[in-house]
Amino acid sequence: MSQEAKTYPSVMREITPLSDNDCFYLTDRNKSKFDFPIHSHPEYELNYIGNGAGVRRTVGDHSETIGDDELVLITSPNLEHAWEQGNCHNTNIREITIQFTSDVLPESLLSKSQFHSIRRMLESARCGHAFSRSTIMKVYSKLDALTQHQHGFHAVLGFLEILYELSLADDSRTLSSSSFAHIETRSESRREIKVQEYIAQHYKENIRLETLSSLVGMTPVAFSRFFHQRTGRTLSNYIIDFRIGTATRMLINTDLTIAEICYACGFNTLSNFNRLFRKHKGSSPKEFRENFYKKKIII
Repeated sequence: MSQEAKTYPSVMREITPLSDNDCFYLTDRNKSKFDFPIHSHPEYELNYIGNGAGVRRTVGDHSETIGDDELVLITSPNLEHAWEQGNCHNTNIREITIQFTSDVLPESLLSKSQFHSIRRMLESARCGHAFSRSTIMKVYSKLDALTQHQHGFHAVLGFLEILYELSLADDSRTLSSSSFAHIETRSESRREIKVQEYIAQHYKENIRLETLSSLVGMTPVAFSRFFHQRTGRTLSNYIIDFRIGTATRMLINTDLTIAEICYACGFNTLSNFNRLFRKHKGSSPKEFRENFYKKKIII
C-alpha cells in the first residue's frame, strides 16, 4: 500500500433512555418520514415498520427497500443500521421499537431447554434478522398489545412471548455479512471451526482447497461435500462472501483507495473485485462508499 490507512470515527452512537431498572424500552409512534441517521447502540433492538413500502433499510453492509410490513431484530452492539425515506410516500407510518439489554435474558436462563430457540435466535441476529410477513402477522397483535401496557410484570411476559414466537420462525433472513459485523460464526464442528479460523487469518492470500482439506485430514472431494453440508455454501462462495464483507467494512472505515482495498482483501484483479462486489451488493465499491457517506454522520 502506498500509505498507512486512516480509520474514520464511528457512525453516530445512539444513547437510549433505557435505565438499569428497565427490562426494555418501547416507543410507538406514527410518522410521515424517516430522518434519523445511520447509527449503532449497545442495546438489542426489535423494530417494526407498518405502511412503510418504499422505505430503504440498511443493516451493516446490507441494504434493501422494504414492503408494507417490516420486522427486524438486531443483537449486535456495534452493527450500524438505519431506516431511510427512500421511495416511501405514505404519511401514516407506524413504527414500534423495543430496545433491551443482553442481561434481561442472562446465560443462566438461556441455557435452559425452554429457552434454546430464543438463544439461537439472539445469536444469529447479531448480523440482523428480517422476519417474513407471515411471521409478522403472527406476532403483530402481541406487539400492539404490548404498546398498551409498556410497564409491569404482564408486559415482560408479553415481551417474552413475542421473542419466543419469533424464535420458532424458520423463514427469517440474515442481513449483514458476518465479516462486516465482526461476528465469528459459531459451530459445533471442530473441523468447521478450524477451517473458518484459517480463512479469517489467510483471506488475503490464495487459499487452496487442498490446503484446507489437508488441514482437517480429509480428501478434497470429501471436504468439499462436508463444507457445503455444514455451511450451505461452496468453499469458493464462502471465501468470496468473507472477502466482500471485509472490503465493505474497509470502504466505510478507511480512506484506502478501491484498488488498495481490492488487493488487501485477496482479490487478484480490480475488474474481478468490481464485478463480484456489484453481484453481491448491487453497486460498485465506489457507489457503495458514496451512498454510505451520504447517510453517515461523524461525531
